[in-house]
Amino acid sequence: MKRILRIVLFSLLFIILAVMGYLAITFPPVMTGMAAKTMCSCVFVTGRTAESVVQQELQVFPGLASLPLDINHTDSTVTASLLGRTAKAIFRKGLGCTLLAERSEADVRRQPVRLPAPPPFDPDTVDWPTGNRIRRDTLPAHIDYAAVKQAVDEAFVDIDPAKPIFTHAVVVIHNNELIAEKYANGYDINSRCMGWSMTKSITNALVGILVKEGQIGTEDPAPVAEWQHDDRKNITVNNLLQASSGLAWSETYFNPTADFHSMFIKSDDKAAYAASRPLKHEPGTVFQYSSGTTNILSRIIRDKTGDGYYAFPFEKLFYPLGMHTAVIEPDASGTFVASSYSYASARDWARLGMLYLNDGVWNNKRILPAGWVKYSTTPNTTSPMQEYGAQIWLNRGAVNDSTNVKYKGLPNEAILFDGFEENTVLIIPSKKLVIVRLGVTHNRNFSLPKLATAVMKAVQ
Repeated sequence: MKRILRIVLFSLLFIILAVMGYLAITFPPVMTGMAAKTMCSCVFVTGRTAESVVQQELQVFPGLASLPLDINHTDSTVTASLLGRTAKAIFRKGLGCTLLAERSEADVRRQPVRLPAPPPFDPDTVDWPTGNRIRRDTLPAHIDYAAVKQAVDEAFVDIDPAKPIFTHAVVVIHNNELIAEKYANGYDINSRCMGWSMTKSITNALVGILVKEGQIGTEDPAPVAEWQHDDRKNITVNNLLQASSGLAWSETYFNPTADFHSMFIKSDDKAAYAASRPLKHEPGTVFQYSSGTTNILSRIIRDKTGDGYYAFPFEKLFYPLGMHTAVIEPDASGTFVASSYSYASARDWARLGMLYLNDGVWNNKRILPAGWVKYSTTPNTTSPMQEYGAQIWLNRGAVNDSTNVKYKGLPNEAILFDGFEENTVLIIPSKKLVIVRLGVTHNRNFSLPKLATAVMKAVQ
């Protein structure tokens, strides 16, 4: 009996040590990478205080907020450490922050980058929507502005103080006019806020511009060098846009060994990591939401634009729309992390939503090709609730049950740029509405339907 007990105890000890060893190997790189990159971007891109980042963003995972962080304002870097593992993120002006994993800081800083000069005018002296000057005499009279204001005010209220929603900004656009906005303390009309996966919808626009220029077609085989000699050569640009490439992928945030973290934290070339994944399904048959395929699209954009890659989103999208605060961050290989790492003010996110509300036309100039918005907001046949178009979320509902929707409480016509922590650009075409909500909400306790419903009633 004693012998059996000893065997059991030794077995349990072995299992405990094995688990501890696994955790010690897998979690520190993910935690330090997340902490360093998040702190770097929030401090050097958005101008936040380190204390606010600890109180908000770094509460997403247990223990993340307590990591030792070295924030160096002299060379604009942040280093995080845990159990002998360190991670470093570096800031470069105009490019934001980049997490280092495999390449040296010196190599990354030596990369040649050409960014365009901003337009030679002050946005505060130009009328909305391209500028920031709001002419109150143009606002429609039939709107219940008091009801809109109340709805916006309530979007900042914590129902449970123990689970704060940290709303940073809300902007409401009706018929292309800015009818309401509010900002948390420390934020204003120029404050950059992280879009997370709303960045995917920027990628949709950039691909659309390439389509308009005749540089690529949605049904073209994806021009990915790694795929030319196996079945992955059948993956089309459309498959990538519609998250139906068939590539094996795990978009799981809470498993440190998932593809998501292997790409974001452990790889300097995120598109190459995603492109290395094997084919699991026939292209165009299975919906798999994937940040990886969006980063493959980003590398395709880079290949198509060449030396003009870094200027491309600014010259062809951001500056024509008046999005002067927008930033997309590259990885250490130099390719934009176009799945997740973009920042813009609430007004600028609203401008992007307005572009889609107006069928890709801005101030009578076509930015996106004719038919692109319809294509992008048509449910792909692989999404079970007709919830995804081309890098854009929808709410159509299941084919045989329109009440079976992804976003309960929102109308079926809703179009969404949807990002982590409840960051959203919501478009309601029939109401000519664009609603932007930005913040840091970890507990899923912010009600976008409540805000949207109240605003829709107020503009009837």
